[in-house]
Amino acid sequence: MARLIKFFALLLFAVSCPSFAALRGNIDYTIPIEYKNLSEAELEAKAEVFYNSALKTTDGKLNENITQSLVLYNALSRKNPENIIYALRAGSLYDLIGKDRYAKGCYCRAMGVDSSRPEPYFYMGEFYYKRQLYRRALKMYKRAYEHGYSNHPQTVLRLKQLYLMLDDKESRAKI
Repeated sequence: MARLIKFFALLLFAVSCPSFAALRGNIDYTIPIEYKNLSEAELEAKAEVFYNSALKTTDGKLNENITQSLVLYNALSRKNPENIIYALRAGSLYDLIGKDRYAKGCYCRAMGVDSSRPEPYFYMGEFYYKRQLYRRALKMYKRAYEHGYSNHPQTVLRLKQLYLMLDDKESRAKI
């Protein structure tokens, strides 16, 4: 009976407290940002510097360059959602640090914005290839090939490799 009274007292205290987040130590300090007031060219230049530094990371751990680059590319995506390069770069950074769900989300968002461009399909193919999901990778590389990457050497190489791995000599001969 005493346990039940303590439980209800704690529950009553938690519900009556104006900021339950303060009890958990999880206070959200969200500051709204007016993206229309920021210069896209300036943000893109900064993001490019951080992105190039982040690509040199070999340990796959989150560091300052990756964090800054992700923040800037997400801000740029909000400012100009039609530019798929921002989503692709954010996706490649998430892929670099092992955040598969976020990486896939970025690639799918880029495909949704402009499904006629080959870049999102290529990046998604790379995503699947790294994870040894070869049939899915092949499907994405084929789409990249069909959408304009027929002369892209990395796409052609990956297609030939996958056809060889999957023992599809007839399709490999067509490329």
